[in-house]
Amino acid sequence: MDAVVMAGGRGTRLKMGEKPLVNLLGRPLIDYVVSALEDSGVDRIYAAVTANVPGTRDWAEDRGLTALETPGTGFVADMVSGVKAAGLRDPVMVIMADLPLVTSDIIDDIIDTYEDRPEPALSTHTPLHLHSRLGRRPDSLFSYRGQFIVPSGINILDATSIEEEQEDFHLIMERIELAVNVNLVEDLKLCEKIMLGDLY
Repeated sequence: MDAVVMAGGRGTRLKMGEKPLVNLLGRPLIDYVVSALEDSGVDRIYAAVTANVPGTRDWAEDRGLTALETPGTGFVADMVSGVKAAGLRDPVMVIMADLPLVTSDIIDDIIDTYEDRPEPALSTHTPLHLHSRLGRRPDSLFSYRGQFIVPSGINILDATSIEEEQEDFHLIMERIELAVNVNLVEDLKLCEKIMLGDLY
């Protein structure tokens, strides 16, 4: 399975330049995600970029990744464009570049679950109460089988049907590593606390 890292956002809410390159304890956000993918069972890693992030494109290419130029018109359009540009035909993991706490073990667990399921796609979520414990207010949530869940920014899709709506299995993981994506300065500080062991 290959992976496409979505790394083309402006980071307007964070206001610290190109969001994938924002520094977290001495490393850019995207570096944490790419390192976790490299240590997982994922094969090739692509970075979907836009004209908004020339520095991120350079970083990805210097790291040996294939940078996929996408139009920058929205997440779904950029994802479709990126997967098509890569010429992928098998299931592909699509992951956000702003999930610095994600680990290779979590990525492998997601892939293992997908391979055991009949659905063509899989979406990952965290329960709302996990965000509440962290003092976070998620951008989006929805009700699923009697509980509120929050999308975590990692999905697996059938690349051959990337332009179509796909039936997906909702994988709900109570993992703090998936509950914190960096959109605000407060999110960055929360990641620092978790990584330094100051928050349990």
